[in-house]
Parts: sequence; structure tokens; C-alpha cells
Amino acid sequence: MKKIIYSLMLIGSIFGLTGCQDITTEDHSVITHYVAFEMQGDPIMLVTVGTSYTDPGVIATENGVNVTGDVTVSGDAVDPNTIGLYNVVYSGTNVDGFETSVSRTVIVCNPAVTTDISGTYKSAAGTHRLRAGVTVNYSGYPVVVTKVAPGFFSVTDFWGGYYYPRAAGYANVYTMSGYVKLNLDNTVGLLSSKVKGWGDSLDGMANGVYDPTAQSLYWEVGYAGNMTFFVTLTK
Repeated sequence: MKKIIYSLMLIGSIFGLTGCQDITTEDHSVITHYVAFEMQGDPIMLVTVGTSYTDPGVIATENGVNVTGDVTVSGDAVDPNTIGLYNVVYSGTNVDGFETSVSRTVIVCNPAVTTDISGTYKSAAGTHRLRAGVTVNYSGYPVVVTKVAPGFFSVTDFWGGYYYPRAAGYANVYTMSGYVKLNLDNTVGLLSSKVKGWGDSLDGMANGVYDPTAQSLYWEVGYAGNMTFFVTLTK
């Protein structure tokens, strides 16, 4: 009999608790209006080196209200006297704290350079890496050079394929990509470089040159303070 009584009491307690609770479903959805941008000028702008540059900016609105005055401009400071690629970022934060942004690429170049060195090359015989007095020869690996603007080119691998695809165990994130400038005298200079796999860049470039007769490129690039790559590229 006691077991029956205890069971009835337990059931009654459960029903009592259930009866005292209000089950409600609340809608917590919130509508937020992000800052929208209308870019003034082109998203990619070419600037002739040695001229002036004025950023055309953006028009920013939030839910139809002009908030251009609250836009933050960051990224690279464009130097119209220095050939290079610059990334300008425009950011805005709405009343709910959410940020949006757009960016513009500004390329400072020399339109007097009309030679086009773009194409698919291969590292040629004589290409080698020198480290601590030890030379490693290699050749036959592809490098793609692409024209971005007059005298301004991207390079898929300054190392000419030394790590990828030559060496086992390395993926294409171990190529040293970046940009070069071609001068009127066909010398080649380094603008920027980066290897994603290690997150760093070249120490520098020396003796960069393009031979229009042979359609070949040559440069010497230093890396990590103790290596030099002597790279010849031919089509």
C-alpha cells in the first residue's frame, strides 16, 4: 500500500509542477541594417607614377541615412611617386556594432614601359640554389608571369619551382609569388613577395633583367638570410 501511495504522490507532484509553468515562445529575431557603400571612381585604378593621386572615396548609407562621415579608411597609403600595388579599405560600423567594408586597388605604374614580358616560362639550365656553400641545380619547372598594368607584372614563383613542384612533400603554398616592375632599360625590380606556407617574403632581388631577344628573365633572390636563388626563366 505504501508503494502505491508514494507513486500517486509522485504523479501528483509532476502534474502540479506542469500546471504551474507557463510555456511561451518568444521571437528574438532582430533586423539590422548594414552600412552599404557606393564606390566613387573605379574599384581598380591606374595611376601614372610621378603624378598626383586623390582618392575618390565612397558614399556610405545605413538604412537610407548618409553616414559617409563615419567611414574609416585604412590599408595602404598610396604613394604616386612609387610604383606598386596599394589596397585601400573603407569600413563602416552600424548601430548594432556590425562592420562591413569594401576595398579599392590602386596601381601606380609607368605607362611609358610598353614591353610585355607576360607568358609561361620554365626554369632553365643554370638555375640553382646556393646555401652554406652547397649548390643545388634544378630546371624545367613552370613559372607564369602576368601583366597587371604597363611595366607591372605578377610572378607565380620567384624560386622557379624549387620547393613546388620540385621537392616532394611541398604543396603550391610553398611558392614565392609576388610582383615585379619592368623598367625602360629592361631591368627588373622586386615590388612585393610572399610565400603563404611560411608567411614571410624574400630578402630582396638583385640583377633582375629581361632579355627581349632570348625572351628570358633572370634574377637573384635572397631568402631567410642564408639562401640565394639564381633563377633563369625561358619560354
